[in-house]
Amino acid sequence: MTLLLRARESAVLFLATCLALGAGLAGSCTQTTGRPQPETIESTRPAPAPAPESSPAEVVSAEGSQAQTSAQKSRAKVAPTELFDVTKVVDGDTIWVQRNGKVEKLRLLSVDTEEQLSVGTSQANSTKPPTVFGEECAIWARAFFAGLASDGKPPRVGLVFPHGEEKHDVYGRLLCDVILPDGTNYNLMLVEKGKSPYFDKYGWSEIDHEGYVAAQKSAQAQKLGIWDPRTNMPTTPGVPAAKRPYDKLLPWWNARGLAVEAFRKARAAGDARVVDVEDPLDLARAVKSGERMRCFGEIGRVEDLPEGAVLVHFRATEKDKALVVRVPKEMLAQKWSFDLRASAHEFQQNYVWLEARITSGPGASFRATLEGPGDWKLAGPQVR
Repeated sequence: MTLLLRARESAVLFLATCLALGAGLAGSCTQTTGRPQPETIESTRPAPAPAPESSPAEVVSAEGSQAQTSAQKSRAKVAPTELFDVTKVVDGDTIWVQRNGKVEKLRLLSVDTEEQLSVGTSQANSTKPPTVFGEECAIWARAFFAGLASDGKPPRVGLVFPHGEEKHDVYGRLLCDVILPDGTNYNLMLVEKGKSPYFDKYGWSEIDHEGYVAAQKSAQAQKLGIWDPRTNMPTTPGVPAAKRPYDKLLPWWNARGLAVEAFRKARAAGDARVVDVEDPLDLARAVKSGERMRCFGEIGRVEDLPEGAVLVHFRATEKDKALVVRVPKEMLAQKWSFDLRASAHEFQQNYVWLEARITSGPGASFRATLEGPGDWKLAGPQVR
């Protein structure tokens, strides 16, 4: 047992040291044993280990029935009417399925599990560093879905889409909640078990917002998974620890989520002047109207130009069809209600309203005609 613990701590010490050195030095770290196997991962609490042959209900109960005190427990489960083969499970929230004659990569909505450990991976992204718990969660997920397979057939799941509409993100991933054969919402289960936070960075869940809120509160109260203070903390003094800064992330995501919710309500109210900047068809509609429109979008980056002006690049589902707005130097010198450059950074409100006339730009892109700083305002609360 002592030798095993030492081996675990040595492996994590090596990985964590490489990660802490960052992208520039990580490539110079070498190890003859390769990627750590599950038994070499150090953890301060027993790692979840559902048996592959267990049913979904048995796997859930193996970690304690108290994790099911959220809204999912009180809602009647509805088994999916259509099931698809799971072809690959990469980690807790990265799944591939066979659907309509092709293999599709899923982007599970409302969840964001931690990254797996990997030699050579940079820890430069401080908001989502690779962690021991991320590795454990990936191992758990692969075992969990393996447990759904039977009679030599692959595991099968159903998919649910907000308002029944299928959409893909900028990376071509299908946006959905995954439903297990017994009707359990897998995404929601991840939050219930503390394997993922409620990820409302891009808006509240349109499938079960209240359920996700309740699930996260329950997991936090029970200190499950990521909410356990001991998670990702090494037992060996001096070993670098990689922990995700949820104390900073949750307020940021919440502020962004409130902005998206305000936009959704404006659209639902039937205001034809409201434009979704991420949707090129909506931007094309704005161009055709020739009127000043209320454009909602996320500032992706602000590019400084040599003459002192800036280009504001809005986030888009199709990068070649993005809205790019030039703000002249003279306008930047006027009084603004918020810091335009800062709005492209982490832990700032990134969503804005822009009232302007939209025009066609180079290629398939879009531009905007401005009148002054008053055309711009934050779409939601600033991060506190």
